Formats: sequence, C-alpha cells, structure tokens
Amino acid sequence: HVQLVESGGGSVQAGGSLRLSCAASRLLYNTNCMTWFRQSAGGEREGVAAIHTGGGDPYYADSVKGRFTISRGNARNTAYLQMNSLTPEDSGMYYCVVKRTCGSWASPTLYSPWGQGTQVTVS
Repeated sequence: HVQLVESGGGSVQAGGSLRLSCAASRLLYNTNCMTWFRQSAGGEREGVAAIHTGGGDPYYADSVKGRFTISRGNARNTAYLQMNSLTPEDSGMYYCVVKRTCGSWASPTLYSPWGQGTQVTVS
C-alpha cells in the first residue's frame, strides 16, 4: 500500500488561511485519485476535495466550494489543499488518502490505509 503523509495544519483565526500538503511514498498512476477528508471530534469522516493525479477537474464538497482549492504537484505523488476563509466548522483532523479512481470519491470506506492526519483548528 502507498503511504501518505499530511502536513501544514495549525491553529488560525476565523477568516484565515492554511495550506495543507500531502506526500505519497511512491509515484501514483495517472488515473489515481488523491482526496482530502476531514473529521471533527465525535463526527464522521467527510470528503472535502479530490483530484485526479493525471489532471482534470477536481471535486469539492458543497461546504467548501469557493473557499478551498485542491491541486497536485508536478510529480504524481503530491497534493495540496489551499483553505481560505476558514470558519470554526472547518476545524478537525484532515487526512489525505488515495484510491484507484475518483468514482465515489467521498466515500471513506473505499480508501485504505489512512495516515495520521494533520490537525486544523479555527477559532
């Protein structure tokens, strides 16, 4: 299995911005899907955004459209999540995961393994 490491989380005030990074342990196939999920304390994992490693239009949850931007690095093993206009509701642990394609991208049960995540706290 590919291992993924998230970074870039932190504490910000409402209205602020953060940029999360995700690095995979190996190059991914250009049909793979890199996805960001988040999970608040006591909540379920929510798909936030996804992107094809080979390019194409990304996918976003309605709750983050217009505020978050997912992008990929030049090499097919990195992804980023630019988060702007953050609100306290965006707080939680953010995870980067990958699967073969972006079909049903927001279903957490389709992804394995999960990394440690990176904590985002908005106050």
